[in-house]
Amino acid sequence: MPQFPLLVATTLVSITLFGWLLVLGRSLLIPFVIALLVWYLIVALAEAIRTLPLGRVRLPRLVAVPAALAVIFIVFSMAVDILAANLTELARDAPVYQARLDQLLESGSIWVGLADPIQMRDLVPDNALNRALSAGANAITQIAGSASLVFIYVLFLLLEQSTFDRKMARLFSSRERMEIAFLMRERITGALRHYLGIKTAVSVLTGALTAGLLTLLDLPYAALFGFIAFALNFIPTIGSLIAVIFPSLLALVHFETLTPFLVISLGLGTIQFLIGNLLEPRLMGNSLNLSGLVIMLSLSFWGAVWGVTGMLLCVPLTVMVLLICAQFPASRPVAVLLSADGEVGAPMVPSRPGPPSPPA
Repeated sequence: MPQFPLLVATTLVSITLFGWLLVLGRSLLIPFVIALLVWYLIVALAEAIRTLPLGRVRLPRLVAVPAALAVIFIVFSMAVDILAANLTELARDAPVYQARLDQLLESGSIWVGLADPIQMRDLVPDNALNRALSAGANAITQIAGSASLVFIYVLFLLLEQSTFDRKMARLFSSRERMEIAFLMRERITGALRHYLGIKTAVSVLTGALTAGLLTLLDLPYAALFGFIAFALNFIPTIGSLIAVIFPSLLALVHFETLTPFLVISLGLGTIQFLIGNLLEPRLMGNSLNLSGLVIMLSLSFWGAVWGVTGMLLCVPLTVMVLLICAQFPASRPVAVLLSADGEVGAPMVPSRPGPPSPPA
């Protein structure tokens, strides 16, 4: 029993130190994590390019990887240009929309019989919307500016990926531990590939439907809101809500009547409900096996540590923690608590013991 308080204290100190290091090194870690995701996407896209039907010819890896890198670079450049232009235009038009919102608040105050009408400055500071939009445009510019560092990381990952297996094999003194490590990596890779593949496809569908509906109703910045819906779909629970609120508020101040506002609110809400509660769970199944409460706590933790980037990555990072903790007796209770049903599977067992035999 005397060891239990010491164990709890050591665990709390370790978690606190780990969180402090994550916050302290965020400027270095976030670009590297983004580079890892881009590298993973390039490898997956290169394999897809190599499987293109070209008769009996199969593109070599030396051609498929640069082609995948070019495709991602072009898409990223186009997205940054569209976002920067839309955010700059929206920031310029923000005073007009703010004045329109003041009129709506005054009309609503008179309708409910308030002696002192509510104004926008009573709810948020002056020019808060304009400053927020300008900050968003600056954030996009900063992301584009840091792309060079991410590109350097990705380039070195591509150049050294052929040695990853050999280095990993030589980290272990026995074949048993080596095979467990490789099996763990395969399980994590499979889970992340399943999650990211389905989540990306569902997010693209959500963004396309959002942009299509807003374009059909002639709401400005439809492409911007479509991209926001695509990105926020990776944030559990609150992302879908925010993706509906922003264009609905703009519709409220842009149109003269409430009909477009109601159509946009109900339409976007229906899209988010059908995709988030019917289509995505059917495609995803129970592969993640994460508790809903754990997802919300993870969202809060990674959001506090790494901001929006952490919120986007909270589910993949939590899945990795669950799969790793499930393999060791000391940390297995942590995996059980993180899971949705307490079933984390049996620990992975190597095929045969013996000295390691690293890959060539």
